[in-house]
Amino acid sequence: MRRSGDKSYYITPGSCSHDIHREPLAAAGTRSPVRPSHAITGPATTRAAVSHHLDEIDRQIIHALMSDARNTSAPMIAEGMNVSAGTVRNRIERLEEAGVIRGYTAIVDFEQADGRLTSVFMCTVPADERERLAIAARSIPGVINVRVLMAGRRDLQVVAVGEETSDLREIARALSGLDIRIEDEELLQTELHTPYSRFLADDTTESVVTDTVTLADGSTVIEVCVTDDAPIVGRSPSAAQTEGLLSSDAIVTSIERDGSIIHPVDDATIRPDDVVTVIPTESSADAVLGAFRANEDETPPPTS
Repeated sequence: MRRSGDKSYYITPGSCSHDIHREPLAAAGTRSPVRPSHAITGPATTRAAVSHHLDEIDRQIIHALMSDARNTSAPMIAEGMNVSAGTVRNRIERLEEAGVIRGYTAIVDFEQADGRLTSVFMCTVPADERERLAIAARSIPGVINVRVLMAGRRDLQVVAVGEETSDLREIARALSGLDIRIEDEELLQTELHTPYSRFLADDTTESVVTDTVTLADGSTVIEVCVTDDAPIVGRSPSAAQTEGLLSSDAIVTSIERDGSIIHPVDDATIRPDDVVTVIPTESSADAVLGAFRANEDETPPPTS
């Protein structure tokens, strides 16, 4: 977990279980300046029937926000990704709307907050009552997190905070009063957070490709980031084809620029940091990518 000053923030992505967060009773009436979301203050959210497809840009954005959402800005993320800050902001909004990014909240060390105790209750509830009982458990004063697991015993985990053990006993009685069977209870000693490592770009492979999708008819759609020194920069797709930089059968379907989607026309030029979607059709992917990849064989101009 990274800390900055006296506060830390984390990002809550979706998972095979889902969490229901609630502010501690002592914090009632106060709000973080971070925009609230369902993951923090709203009702329980169930798994979406269709997951949201992530490309390399989305994955790197999520990794950066999971590392330190409070001190990470869109320009900072964009700087190392060959995209604009507007594109990053647009992607974050899309990830929030799709429910991939469910919220931003402070990570509090309650032991440091006047020596409060944090307890984890491992509970079992009827499968058809999980959602209802999870919401009911969240309403108990002192409960800050409820986690619903997919199946089996101990399918409900409740995290609660109290000033002393009598507070935790009262929470346990309240849970039992909801017909929630407590299987076990343990005091939380340490909780560690880290971003999902597979969303981090591999620095050993420099590629402009951010996503590749194969359609039902077998054709391939490639999404590429345009670098400053790409041969196609300053040219429209049609001009690049005329000059032999881009395969004549390649189809540029869209250009994402500063958070907006541009549908290419004859005079639409490609700029650095654009995210271009292209269909190679009959050409190989490598032949198409040549227009977006800097020529490593070129000798750089001499510097004075």
